[in-house]
Amino acid sequence: MFEKKITPTPSSNDRTDVFMPAKGSSKVIIGNGVKLKGEITDADEVQIDGSADVTVSTDNLIVGSTGDLKGTIQSDNADVWGNVDGDIKISGTLTIQEQGSVSGSVEYQSLQIKLGGKIKGDVKSSEKVKKITDAPTFDSSSPLQDSVKEKKS
Repeated sequence: MFEKKITPTPSSNDRTDVFMPAKGSSKVIIGNGVKLKGEITDADEVQIDGSADVTVSTDNLIVGSTGDLKGTIQSDNADVWGNVDGDIKISGTLTIQEQGSVSGSVEYQSLQIKLGGKIKGDVKSSEKVKKITDAPTFDSSSPLQDSVKEKKS
C-alpha cells in the first residue's frame, strides 16, 4: 500500500529531440545573410543560402537561390539554385536550376541544366570523377619521375 514507485529515467541514449539529430546524419546549413570562410568536411548534406568561401566535401550539396558559394567543391550530387564558382568536382549529378549559375573548373559525371541555368568555364564530363585527394602524387624517387628526367636529358 505504501510502496515506493520507481519511475525509470530516460537514458541519454534513448533521447531524440530537436537538438539531437538522428544518429548517422550530419547536415550543415549556412543561412541567408550568413558569411562563412573555411572548410566543411564529413557532412552528409550541405545547404548554402548565405555566402561561403570554403573548401567543401559532402555527399549532397544544395545552393539555394540566395546562396553564393566559392572555393573547392567536391560532392556526389549538387543542386544549384544560386551561384557557384571555383574548382568543382561532382561524381554524380550536377543539376543547375532556372536561376542557377556555375562557373570555374567544372567536372561532373551527369549534368542537368534547366531552362535559364548557366554554366561557363573549363567544363568537362567524366565517366568516373576522381576525388581531389585521390590525385597521384609524385616524389623524387618515383620510377616515373626518373624516366621523365631521362627523356628531358
